Amino acid sequence: MNAPFFKFDYFNTDVSLIFAFIIGIAFGIALERGGFGRATILAAQFYFTNMRVLKVMFTAIVTAMLGLFYLSVIGFLDLSLIYLTTTNMLPMVVGGLVAGVGFVIGGYCPGTSMVAVATGKIDAMVYVLGMMFGIFVFGEMFPSIESFFNSSEMGSVTLPQYFNMSYGLVVFLVVLMALGAFAAAEWGERKMAAKKSEANP
Repeated sequence: MNAPFFKFDYFNTDVSLIFAFIIGIAFGIALERGGFGRATILAAQFYFTNMRVLKVMFTAIVTAMLGLFYLSVIGFLDLSLIYLTTTNMLPMVVGGLVAGVGFVIGGYCPGTSMVAVATGKIDAMVYVLGMMFGIFVFGEMFPSIESFFNSSEMGSVTLPQYFNMSYGLVVFLVVLMALGAFAAAEWGERKMAAKKSEANP
């Protein structure tokens, strides 16, 4: 086994932060070049008029998943050493719904909002201010919701562990799900485009 590199002491924490900074900058550039620094792109996702976000992000997830899986199969990567956060199902579901509403209303996610701020978009600046205010409110409220925040803890669990399936089978099913999502996205875009053309002949 040779990876994760940090776990095998190929570099220290300071170097890892430098790598994180470089990767973060590269990711931000990729988001901007992909058009994700515009609120209309993410908002269009929820109206099924432009499914670019789903296609790009799902492609990234599947690519990373396949890479990790095959690197582990050939013995290069030890998956057991990859850090996983604990799963608290109910708080995560509620948090995901709240975040999703914020995405629809604001047209950004935290990452794309920072990219948009870097390019000088005023709406993104307002969004980030609102996000910071939300973080402040959450911090102030945390003592009263701490029990809920820590509820339904499942530990650091993965999909293969949760469903008692092999990693290979889960990888295969996720790939199938991605292909289905891509096909559905294409179908939805065509339907919405046809409806728009009918409304504006």
